[in-house]
Amino acid sequence: MIDYFQLLLLGAFAGLTIFLGLPLAVFQSVSSRVKGFLNALAIGILIFLTVDVLGHAWESAVDAASSAFVGKSPVGAAVLDLLAMFGGMAIGLLGLTWYETRYMKESAIQSPISQANATESGTGFRKQELQLLQQMNSYRLSMMIAIGIGAHNFSEGLAIGQSYASGAIGLATILIIGFAAHNATEGFGIAGPLTGLSKRPSLRFLAVTGLIGGGPTFLGTMLGSLWSSTLVCIFFLAIAGGALIYVSMLMYNSGRRQTTNAVLMVGFLVGLFAGFITDLIVTLGGA
Repeated sequence: MIDYFQLLLLGAFAGLTIFLGLPLAVFQSVSSRVKGFLNALAIGILIFLTVDVLGHAWESAVDAASSAFVGKSPVGAAVLDLLAMFGGMAIGLLGLTWYETRYMKESAIQSPISQANATESGTGFRKQELQLLQQMNSYRLSMMIAIGIGAHNFSEGLAIGQSYASGAIGLATILIIGFAAHNATEGFGIAGPLTGLSKRPSLRFLAVTGLIGGGPTFLGTMLGSLWSSTLVCIFFLAIAGGALIYVSMLMYNSGRRQTTNAVLMVGFLVGLFAGFITDLIVTLGGA
């Protein structure tokens, strides 16, 4: 049996395995086709995670509604669970939309100006400017992916902590193992947009994105262990699902500019396989 301190350490470990996938970002001699495939593979993993977290949230909300329908539980509790489900999705999806519009639109606003200046200054300078803009957009996309994954990992941490709080120590242990395996692949999602850039991303930037993406697992584990609430769990799972939908759309738009649709579909499929196989291994392990 694990004690509380060990739980927190394992919660941190489950999130920080995301750093295993980040070294992919340092590879520079990567073709657009390979980069597009890696981007699509990461999207496939995110699609699996989206289905997984929203499936768990919706299952809990439907159980509450079914129980209320037959008179076994209060109707008000079921309504709150459904509001948490839909409200959480709205916050996750529209919240990131607002965040990008409010805090990350500067490079998009400057792009036409920079391209016009580059054209006036000569072909060589224009090429340099376009490379800089591409690099800025890649960094922006990588950070948005880290934020979306972080929201998802916070909900995973809550699941670990609440399993521990409810006395399901075995389930908490299995969740830690499963989430650690998933997070190892999620690092590819953050690193994907950064591969093949003319200048390698700094270790500081990779460390920041890794902490944003993986650190919330520890925070969720700590907070979730303090009490057990189905409503809170549904709410944060729904936020994570909405955030992952938004991030997946960003990555798809980026992938369409890098390679063909056929390569993207193969990447999606491989990413989905990776997600389902990892989940299967965890389930066969005793979940």
